[in-house]
Amino acid sequence: MPTKLLVAFFLLSVFQACSRKIDDDEFDDLAIKNQKWVLAPTLQDRDTTNILNNLLKEYDKKLRPDIGRKPTVIDVDIYVNSIGPVSSINMEYTIDIFFAQTWIDSRLRFNSTMKIITLNSNMVGLIWIPDTIFRNSKMADAHWITTPNQLLRIWNDGKILYTLRLTIIAECQLQLQNFPMDEHSCPLIFSSYGYPKDEMVYKWRKHSVEAADQKSWRLYQFDFLGLRNTTKIIETTAGEYVVMTVYFDLSRRMGYFTIQTYIPCILTVVLSWVSFWIKKDATPARTALGNISCFISISCPSKLHCCQGITTVLTMTTLSSIARKSLPKVSYVTAMDLFVTVCFLFVFAALMEYAALNYYTCCRKPACTRKKRTNYSVLNLGPSSSVITINNSMYWQDFEEACVYECLDGKDCQSFFCCYKECKSGLWRKGRIHVDILKLDTYSRVFFPTTFLLFNLIYWVGYLYL
Repeated sequence: MPTKLLVAFFLLSVFQACSRKIDDDEFDDLAIKNQKWVLAPTLQDRDTTNILNNLLKEYDKKLRPDIGRKPTVIDVDIYVNSIGPVSSINMEYTIDIFFAQTWIDSRLRFNSTMKIITLNSNMVGLIWIPDTIFRNSKMADAHWITTPNQLLRIWNDGKILYTLRLTIIAECQLQLQNFPMDEHSCPLIFSSYGYPKDEMVYKWRKHSVEAADQKSWRLYQFDFLGLRNTTKIIETTAGEYVVMTVYFDLSRRMGYFTIQTYIPCILTVVLSWVSFWIKKDATPARTALGNISCFISISCPSKLHCCQGITTVLTMTTLSSIARKSLPKVSYVTAMDLFVTVCFLFVFAALMEYAALNYYTCCRKPACTRKKRTNYSVLNLGPSSSVITINNSMYWQDFEEACVYECLDGKDCQSFFCCYKECKSGLWRKGRIHVDILKLDTYSRVFFPTTFLLFNLIYWVGYLYL
C-alpha cells in the first residue's frame, strides 16, 4: 500500500514539471514573436527606403529639372501669418509667411502603391530646389525651433512641394506727403537669383496668396485694406528675369496723431486768442496769459518796459519737434508739417498783434514845431497863445490845436495807422484806407477765428476727401 502511494506521488510530480516546462516554452515563443514585430521593419517602410535610395542613386542635385529642354515652372503659394510692425522712420515692415513652391522633377518619379512621400528637412539638401531670393528684404530668418520649419513632399509622378516658414524685414518706400492721412502699398518682391526666364519661370496659383486672422497682427498705426499680386519681367545685364510681387495695402490710423499733435495745436492757437478780450492797457494780465519768457523794450510815456509772453510760440515749436520724431528726415512738406506751421503762424501773429497795439497806444502826441517866443509881453497875447505862471515867472504855451493841424496835414501819422482820432479826417487821407489801431483787438476777435476755421475746413476736406 505505501508503495502504491509513493508511485502515484512520483507520477504527479513528473506531470506537473512537464506542464510547467511547456508553459515556459510557449511564453518564450510568444516573446520572440513580439520582439520580431517591434524591431523588424514593415514592407511599406522597406519599400519607401528602397524608393528613396533608388531615386537618389544617380540623382545630381546641381542640375535643375529638364535642363537643356524646357524651363522649369515654379508654382508659388504664400500664406501670410502676420504683418507688422511698420516703421515709418526706417521705411520697412516685418512679415511672417509660409512660402510654398511646387515644381515637376521627372527624375524623382517612382512606381509604388504610395502616391505621396512626406519627408522632413533632412531630405531638402539631397535634391535640387529653386534659388528664390526676396529682392527687397533687408533681413530674413528661417524658423529652426524645435526643428527646421521645412516640409518636403514627393508625388509618384515627380511633383515636388517645398514649404518653409520665413520672417522677413522688407523695405517699403513710404510717400509721406499726406502724413498722417497717408495710404501705402508695401511690396514683397521675389525672383530667381541666377536662372533667367528661359530657364525658370514663376507662376501664381489660383488663390495663391491668403492671409490669416488679423487679430494677432501688429499693425498698431495702420489698417489692412487688402493685398494683390503681380508678375512682371525685368531686364538686367544677366538676362530677363521673372519677378513676382505681392502688395499689401495699408492705411494709417489718425487716432494717435490727433491726440498727440492736432488737438494740442488747436488748443494752443485758441489760447492765444484769449488776449484779444483783455484790455490793452492790462499788460500784466496779457503777459500772465503767456507766462512771461522775454521782455520787449518799447518806448512809452512812463518809460516802462512793455512785455508780451511767448510761451504759446514755444509750445508750438515743441509740438512741431515732437511731431517730426515720428518721421524720417524727408525734405518735402507733409500734411502735419503744414498744419503745425500754420498754427505756429497764427500764434506768432497773435503775439505781433499785441506788440503793435502796445506800441501805438504808448506813443506820445507830436510836439509842436512852432517856435516859442523869446521876447514876450502881455501886450502881444494872440488868440492862439496863453500865458502861464510857474514860480513867479511867465512862459508862453501853444495851444494843442497847433499840433492837431500838423497831424491833419499828415506830418506825424504814418501809413494807414493813426494814434489820434483827429487824424481820421484831413486832405492827406484821400485815396487811403483808414485803420483805427485802437480797435485792433476788435478786428482780431473776428479775423483770427474766422481765418483759422476757414483754414481747417480747407485742410481737412482737401486731405481726407480730395
